[in-house]
Amino acid sequence: MTALAAERNTKERIGDVFDLPVKANTKCFLGGLAVIDAGYAAPGRTATTLVAAGRFEESADNTGGAAGDKKARVKRGIYKFANSAAGDLIAQADVGADCYIVDDQTVAKTNGTNTRSRAGQIVAVDSDGVWVQIGLGW
Repeated sequence: MTALAAERNTKERIGDVFDLPVKANTKCFLGGLAVIDAGYAAPGRTATTLVAAGRFEESADNTGGAAGDKKARVKRGIYKFANSAAGDLIAQADVGADCYIVDDQTVAKTNGTNTRSRAGQIVAVDSDGVWVQIGLGW
């Protein structure tokens, strides 16, 4: 490609909402922590290869389907997820630090001895959960 010599109509996508193809044989629930697993949307789980994408804006049931047969709408933002327990409990002193994915509704303070993927950055801690800035591009 060479440099432009005239105006160009460059296509745009709004960066907060994504329609992602869903992983094979996977069910995603509205409100769950969404990850990208080998290029496909899936619910958060304990694994080291996941990329936190955001929150599912709708449920998507690809049970019995091949990868990409269904799409799920995912939105990045700041969302409240359940706090882990015991040594992985996130406290007010952890605001500003990273937190890690336990499952599609729970985050933890540590990476679980290198068994968990990063969820995002801790924004606030309430008695009933942890606010996490999560999503592609952050």
